[in-house]
Amino acid sequence: MTTGPTDAAPRERFEADGYLVLEDFFPSDEAATLIARADELVAAFKPDEVTRSIFSTNEQTRTSDDYFLASGDRISFFFEPEAFDSNGNLQVPLDRAINKFGHAQHDLEPVFDDFSRHQRLADLAGRLGVGGHALVQSMLIFKQPGIGGEVSSHTDHTFLWTEPRSVVGFWFALEDATLDNGCLWALPGGHRRKPARRFRRAPGGGTTMEVLGDEPPAGGAEAGFVPLEVRSGTLIVLDGLLPHYSLANRSQRRRAAYTLHAIDPTAHYPSDNWLQRNDLPLRGFRDRR
Repeated sequence: MTTGPTDAAPRERFEADGYLVLEDFFPSDEAATLIARADELVAAFKPDEVTRSIFSTNEQTRTSDDYFLASGDRISFFFEPEAFDSNGNLQVPLDRAINKFGHAQHDLEPVFDDFSRHQRLADLAGRLGVGGHALVQSMLIFKQPGIGGEVSSHTDHTFLWTEPRSVVGFWFALEDATLDNGCLWALPGGHRRKPARRFRRAPGGGTTMEVLGDEPPAGGAEAGFVPLEVRSGTLIVLDGLLPHYSLANRSQRRRAAYTLHAIDPTAHYPSDNWLQRNDLPLRGFRDRR
């Protein structure tokens, strides 16, 4: 396992930069197992008018239908914005049309549960000072070839708000992530900025994006962002206030990744956060079934 170009301790690098890149964190056979199970779940999905939900972060208020808002305690599937033609018909096969699924497979699916609570991740969380956090959300993001959508610059705290802030993201590369197929871009040190936005449920239904302060840079090397090109088996840890994004995938190579988000269970989790788990209990890194 490597922690980057220097020999600094992982926690020191994470606190300084707001992110941490750990190569060879998990073996290729585990990546293959997650992808195989993901493909099975997609193959079993039978979309209808209710579940034809499109995921987009460039217009957050679009992603506020009931199907999306009810996904916090189940496994729901979301389409790429470009998966459909102007008449609403799929332009690609189903297995190339799904943007992602989430948001509770880490609790509901044994394969994802075992991976999410592996001893190596629990140990790392402890070294980073978040060993007591609980896993609140998971996603399998496909970044489909040719139509994989852009994810605009954002911070995870915006979407998983706690008081005090506590969310930490864990991004596992299941396939190689390159400039061509939409790798992550991050703003080193950007986690020191104050929160700029909060995404929450609106009183009258749907969701709203509350503006709290000055927006961080939208992206690009000229604004200080750096591309995180990584091989399969790499883990990227993200501070909840770190601005990050990914560009569209116009290549013919998919860029599958699995993500987890963890929060301090003792922090206040507002009832108007978009993600609500209802009766599904929170479990930590070491709470294996």
